[in-house]
Amino acid sequence: MNVPQKEIIAVAIFSVTYLLISGRSLKVLPLNRPASALLGTVLMVACGVMTPEQAYRSVDYDTLVLLLGMMLISAYLFLAGFFDWAAIWILRHARTPRQLLLYLTFTSGILSALLVNDTVCLMLTPLVVAVIVRGKLPLLPYLLTLAMSSNLGSVATLVGIPQNMIIGHLSHISFLRFSAALLPVAIAGLLIQFAVLRIGFRKALGDAIIHRPEEEDSRPINARLLTLTFSVLVLVFLGFIAGLNLSWTALAGGALVMVLARRDTHEVLKLVDWHLLVFFAALFVVVEGLTGTGLPDQIFHHISGLLGSSANSQLWNFAWFSALGSNVFSNVPFVLIAGKWISNFALPELMWKVMALATTFAGNLTIVGSVANIIVVESARKHIEVGFWDYARYGIPVTILTTLAGLLILMVLH
Repeated sequence: MNVPQKEIIAVAIFSVTYLLISGRSLKVLPLNRPASALLGTVLMVACGVMTPEQAYRSVDYDTLVLLLGMMLISAYLFLAGFFDWAAIWILRHARTPRQLLLYLTFTSGILSALLVNDTVCLMLTPLVVAVIVRGKLPLLPYLLTLAMSSNLGSVATLVGIPQNMIIGHLSHISFLRFSAALLPVAIAGLLIQFAVLRIGFRKALGDAIIHRPEEEDSRPINARLLTLTFSVLVLVFLGFIAGLNLSWTALAGGALVMVLARRDTHEVLKLVDWHLLVFFAALFVVVEGLTGTGLPDQIFHHISGLLGSSANSQLWNFAWFSALGSNVFSNVPFVLIAGKWISNFALPELMWKVMALATTFAGNLTIVGSVANIIVVESARKHIEVGFWDYARYGIPVTILTTLAGLLILMVLH
């Protein structure tokens, strides 16, 4: 096969794969995201764009191992009743609906910084929805808070969201140095998001009365398992801070809990999001197939002049380009492609942090901007239909304001 033909086929396969994973199912080919990415992987090899060996080598196993380790720890926290307890605690201790909004904002944000944000939303949403509905509180502001806060809080660490895991592996920035820059950004973002939603829903929240949940609303706490899992989580983060390998430190933590918990591991492994792991593994292959054509490098060559030559101009221009690109191509594929450009910038480490900020905060722009948004909205579908504009009317100002504030903070810290 000659090179031009191979390039055309690779671009075509990537385009079809992206169309299928963009969140809009096609009637002729009703595949979910993992299945769509898997189809793209098979086509890359079957059509001769890549050899099986090249496909194997293109998978970033460090990211997959890190995801698996954090998912295992999250699963044990769920089985211990932690997520139920956290939701019930904030619902019991909030005196007013506005205070409840604030508590939920920081609970979702903090948990998403420590654990994978998609997992936090998957485990926390059903309980929050159930209690809010029973209490006859307006559901929409709390759903938006849960989703947006999980996106904003996850930017604070290299393990909060999958694209940060990829950035950590590609950039070799230490866990502590990354968080020192992005933690203030996350806090500022959470405060801005709370202010936007409090103002936007001031009438609905002002008229609401909080229902105090009964004891039976909460899953029983397994104190031994909770103590064990949190102890291991602390050890894992100490390992991160000490500069140990992120992936194997997380997996070692997950394995340690499995050994010491003395529970049926089948129950735990069922809670791991294997679909997400398959999705990322397949996506690595599809993106590498496109990268091999040289098209991403050609795109960067054409846009590099527009991004500027000074560090400040590159910071602002690349931030908005990343926000747009992550909404068009989805954040993980964009990071995989744009990550190859970072070494060409004036301050590469700063630009890694800018890309982490922009691609994560851009997830709040629309309802399909991040998987966390979709998880929250789908979990509440029986109770409320959240339309595109229902979300975007708050997501757009939150994204613009938090991105602006975050970039200013990065500039000051640098």
